[in-house]
Amino acid sequence: MSNQDWQELTNRELEMAQAARQSGNEGRSRVCARRAAGYIAGEYIKRRDLDFTSESALERLRYLYASVDTNDKARNTINRFLVHVTPENNLPMEADLVNDVHLLAQQLLGEELP
Repeated sequence: MSNQDWQELTNRELEMAQAARQSGNEGRSRVCARRAAGYIAGEYIKRRDLDFTSESALERLRYLYASVDTNDKARNTINRFLVHVTPENNLPMEADLVNDVHLLAQQLLGEELP
């Protein structure tokens, strides 16, 4: 995946997340945000030349969450993507995963997303 690819894929997921949110589908918005976070995690893994390969956004995020090289701020952000929803399909905490995608890009890659 080239530098441009992860950015395009992340931005596409963020656009779908915003569209889902605007149509009242917060669950779908969270799914798109998690996939966007997975692209950021994948780019971080690639840039660090870490020995981990997975196409799964959740597996990438779990890997970074468990990594001793991940700083506490990024680990806290990653954790919000890994939290399971309640039986009512809500997050058990206050979190905006769409905004957290932007935060994660800054924390892991030092880059701003549009």
